[in-house]
Amino acid sequence: MSFQEKSAWIMSLALALGGAFYFVTVSAMSAEINQLAPPTIGAVVVYTLILIALAIIGHVAIAVFAPKEANASLDERERMIFARAGNFAGYVFGFGVILSLGMYLVSYSGNALFYGVFASLMIGQLSEYAARVFLYRVAV
Repeated sequence: MSFQEKSAWIMSLALALGGAFYFVTVSAMSAEINQLAPPTIGAVVVYTLILIALAIIGHVAIAVFAPKEANASLDERERMIFARAGNFAGYVFGFGVILSLGMYLVSYSGNALFYGVFASLMIGQLSEYAARVFLYRVAV
């Protein structure tokens, strides 16, 4: 498994754990007030810190075990994988944003719009990492 594929796995795990934290936090806040809670900067900051901490710890760990791989530049195959995965993620993100905007036109909830776009961003990024892993596994 290449360094870049390991990196995609680490980032997928970090995004999933951070997203789970954020979902649980918003659900708990919403349950307390019996409606969709407004976004708070504190929850977004903690989510971001979780992502940063997990990404740093994970990447340092894999770099320690394979320092030559960590410093290697992308080859032609890897550049193609990154381009295709990024293209796919853009479609996922765009679809989520359009869906969120449509939801806003029906509900007129700015909170729901924020969470919809934020979830689209997370899902789009997760789909990019999943596409990278998939493309590394199948010969491109």
